[in-house]
Amino acid sequence: MKYKVLIDPQAKQDLKEIFSYVAAYDSIPSANKLLDAIERALYKLEEYPERGHVPIELRNTGIKKYLEIHYKPYRIIFEIEGGLIYIHSVLDGRRNVQEILRERLFR
Repeated sequence: MKYKVLIDPQAKQDLKEIFSYVAAYDSIPSANKLLDAIERALYKLEEYPERGHVPIELRNTGIKKYLEIHYKPYRIIFEIEGGLIYIHSVLDGRRNVQEILRERLFR
């Protein structure tokens, strides 16, 4: 079964912020290259969604519907529902991911 990846508005905003940060502190070509690589990782989920795992911050909560993959240092948080994969967040793993997930997933 092939899945369809949908990127929600919050994850799109995450990608814009990553691009802006890298463009400002490195270069626009580097930012474009990074964004392309992250997007390739996202769309690989269409064929291999099971390669994700429950984020460590959620393991003790009993919530197992959210999974993640890594494109170091970025953590891609997603959910599989039927034939759809919803990308919820693309987070820099060096940030306080637990706090960000609490704000976003437990509203």
